[in-house]
Amino acid sequence: MPARQLVLNVFLQRHGHHPAAWRHPSASASGRPDLAWWLRAARLAEAARFDSFFIADFIGRSGDVTPDTGRAAIGLPFEPFTLLSAIAAVTSHIGLIATVNTNYEHPYHVARKFSSLDHLSGGRAGWNVVSSFAEHTARNFGIDAPRSHAQRYARADEFVALSKALWDSWDDAAFDRPDRAGGQFYQPAAGHALDFRGEYFASQGLLDLPRPVQGHPVLVQAGNSETGREFAARLAEMVYCSATSLPVAQAYYADVKGRMAKYGRAKDQLKVTPGLSVVVAESDQEAQDQFGELQALVDFSKLEFGGFDLSGYPLDGPLPDLPYQAGDNGKGRFQQQLELARREHLTLRQLVLRFRVARGHLQAIGSVRTVADVMEQWFVERGADGFNVVPPLLPQGFEDFTRLVVPELQRRGLFRTEYAASTLRGHLGLARPANPHTLGRGRARARARARARAA
Repeated sequence: MPARQLVLNVFLQRHGHHPAAWRHPSASASGRPDLAWWLRAARLAEAARFDSFFIADFIGRSGDVTPDTGRAAIGLPFEPFTLLSAIAAVTSHIGLIATVNTNYEHPYHVARKFSSLDHLSGGRAGWNVVSSFAEHTARNFGIDAPRSHAQRYARADEFVALSKALWDSWDDAAFDRPDRAGGQFYQPAAGHALDFRGEYFASQGLLDLPRPVQGHPVLVQAGNSETGREFAARLAEMVYCSATSLPVAQAYYADVKGRMAKYGRAKDQLKVTPGLSVVVAESDQEAQDQFGELQALVDFSKLEFGGFDLSGYPLDGPLPDLPYQAGDNGKGRFQQQLELARREHLTLRQLVLRFRVARGHLQAIGSVRTVADVMEQWFVERGADGFNVVPPLLPQGFEDFTRLVVPELQRRGLFRTEYAASTLRGHLGLARPANPHTLGRGRARARARARARAA
């Protein structure tokens, strides 16, 4: 059995994940989408043998335009499928993960787009299933009625179930052997028309694309809430999470994987990848100096926490005792911040610089050895199967990581030196889902053979 190795995904934002990255002297002067920038980044990730390249999609992120807005970079990124299709054309191995929010799409349309991306890329598509519901985003779509946390996850459950049924509506080889002499392009028995009627969605007919190369795109999910953990254990194949310490990461890892057996799933069918906010340099001091440059640019003029405006509170005073009131989104992150602030007696300024800057992710700031040691410890001690790399400053931060850290991980035998597979499922060691219709026919044939032998 091959040795367990790290999973590495990269999640980039235009200037970097640090809120002040856009103010750094090395930042691009423009916030316009830049295809060349993204293509260079994807090629760099593939050259470093990363498993996957992740595109977030913050629909309606610009929110309401008021006099005090405009102080934070919003990036205005490309729509994920458009961008990943372009990236697919200039790469050949790296996985391509698109975010789709189940509140603002229909499963038929999404299943078709993911099947297209999977065929375009030769089997490298992944779906980050998101069910967050922000009021300003809902207004973009003319949605007035709010949806509870439970409703959103129930809707996402049904959305994924219908998408899978649509991907399975054709046999794998349905269009592989046209009978030109007989005039039969495909056999009608290779199609399995749906008549799906659920609480949220309905669909009849067949998907107008062949079954994806991977059977189904890899399903990715992020969520620290109780409902999110259950969703991950039941359906996800890779999960993004956040943890500021190894014990917290180990507890999450054990909890989510411990729930999988009741759904008939083995623990290795889910890859847990915490976020890694990393600044690496030739020495610990140089890395700390680089990070300090970013920290000095943080804007404290607008301070929000858990739905409260805390701008009137002293920055060097403690976090007020406030109840969470920002709706159901972000409860897990809120709780992490609250526990950290109380445990370490942090002031508001310290909390922002410790948690909000890294968004609750593990921070590894230091030399190559320092960063690699942290990653190895979390991996070996079962706090992670790998990491979702979220560089604070781009492109420098990711260039430094691939140039310095990746070779060290390879030297330690923790990460691949070459791709051994061509699909995202292959990189992650995940089995290709069987088509239940084909599986049923195979079982029937096996039963018939058994009856024949008995006779």
